[in-house]
Amino acid sequence: MVGVDNFSKYGPVKRSFDSDPHYRLVEGDAKDVRLLTELAADCDQVVAGAAMIGGISYFHEFAYDLLAENERICAGTFDAALNAFRRGHLRKITVVSSSMVFESTTAFPTPEGAQLTSPPPRSTYGFQKLATEYFARGAHEQYGLPFTIVRPFNCVGIGERRALRDHDVMSGNVKLAMSHVVPDLVQKVLKGQDPLHILGDGSQVRHYTYGGDLARGIRLAMESERAVNEDFNLSTAQSTTVRELAEVIWRKVHGPDKPLRLVSDAPYEHDVQMRVPDVRKARELLGFEATTPLEDVLDEVIPWIRDEIAARRI
Repeated sequence: MVGVDNFSKYGPVKRSFDSDPHYRLVEGDAKDVRLLTELAADCDQVVAGAAMIGGISYFHEFAYDLLAENERICAGTFDAALNAFRRGHLRKITVVSSSMVFESTTAFPTPEGAQLTSPPPRSTYGFQKLATEYFARGAHEQYGLPFTIVRPFNCVGIGERRALRDHDVMSGNVKLAMSHVVPDLVQKVLKGQDPLHILGDGSQVRHYTYGGDLARGIRLAMESERAVNEDFNLSTAQSTTVRELAEVIWRKVHGPDKPLRLVSDAPYEHDVQMRVPDVRKARELLGFEATTPLEDVLDEVIPWIRDEIAARRI
C-alpha cells in the first residue's frame, strides 16, 4: 500500500501505521501525473481521496480554491489511473465523494441516485465533489475504467487540528480550531463556554459516523465485486440534531446537574438543514453497517481534544 501526501493541510504529521512494513508514504503532490502513474503502475487499486477539505467556514473562505485545486487533483489522479489501467494491471478506482453532493436534495432519507435528479449543489465544494463522480462515470464510459463511488456522511474521529491555512473564527468567546461541529462544540465546552454557542437554532439534522466505521466501509467497497460501477452512501442510520449533539457533549463534560444554555449564532449560507442518507444499499450489497454509537465516539474524541488543548495545539 502506498500513500501520497504533500502535507499542505497540517504540515508533516506522524501516524500509527507509518512503520507498517506493508505501507509506504511518498511525499508528493496528487496533481503530479507522472509520479502517480509511476506509483500506480504496480497497484491493483487507486483510491481518489486527496482534496482540500474543511468545515463549513472553510467552504466560504476558499470557495474558488476548493473548486479549482480539487479539480486539478481529481484530473491528475484520473489521468494516472487511466495510464495504469491501459498498462493492464489496475483493476479499479475508488472515488471518495461526499454527502455534500446531496446539498440541494429534498428527498429524505436520500438514496443513491438522488444526485442525478436533485438540483446541483450550491457550494463550490459540493459541486466539485459531484464532478468527481462524473469523472468516474466518464472514465468508465470512454475508457472502460471500473469504479466505485463512496460518500461518507459526517465523519467523526480524532486527528483533526488547526490547518495551516485556517484563519481565526470566533464563536462567542472561543477561537475555533477545526470548523467541524463535533470537535468545535467539544472544544468550546471544555474551555468553559457558558452559554454554549451553536450555529442556527440547532435543529439541523446530521448523521455523525465514526471514522473507523467509514474506513471499514471503504475497504468493503474496494474489495467487493458487487461494488464495481456502483455508488454507496456510507453512514450511521442514526439521526442527531445539533442541539441533541450539544446536550450529549455537555453532559459528558459537566455531568447531569449543570444546566445547558444555548445561544444561536447566525448560520453560514451552506449550512444544510437536513442531511439524512438512505443506507440500505450499502447494507444489502456490501454487508456494511456503521455500528459505533455517538456516545462511544465522543468517549474517544473528548479526551483527545482535552489533551490537544492542554498541549496548546488547538
